[in-house]
Amino acid sequence: MTTETAADDRATEPAVDALALDRQLCFALAAASRSVIGVYKPILEPMGLTHPQYLVMLALWEREPRSLSEIANLLRLEPATLSPMVKRLEAAGLVVRERSSHDERQLALRLTPSGRALRAQAELVPPQVVAALGVDVEELMELHARLTAILERIAPLEERAAG
Repeated sequence: MTTETAADDRATEPAVDALALDRQLCFALAAASRSVIGVYKPILEPMGLTHPQYLVMLALWEREPRSLSEIANLLRLEPATLSPMVKRLEAAGLVVRERSSHDERQLALRLTPSGRALRAQAELVPPQVVAALGVDVEELMELHARLTAILERIAPLEERAAG
């Protein structure tokens, strides 16, 4: 193949559209996120939880009490988004809000006995999600590791933008 022929071949190839929807990382992440979260919905419904409420419960099952601001930071949510969720969890009898023993200006969340008991049912969620997704566990773990690494690299940029 001559240099002239290679140049002719490139000239006839269609140009790559940098703005094509199917080339956008944000679209792929948003679509994948909605799809995966959609898998959780029928699994969490019998527990009386939405996916965001499930995330709050996961944080509390991991460690309690936690302040609202700590949970908001952990879940990368605005406190204003978290407050209505917490109120619904409290109305369902799963959590209680109380003044922090370290700082009375802070509200801390603590699980109720019903909230702690729900953990046993929640332990069945991950295997159900894996089965519903139909994806190999190792592949999911690799994806999780890659996304976590990206989030860790983005965090300092978000902190600089906020500060």
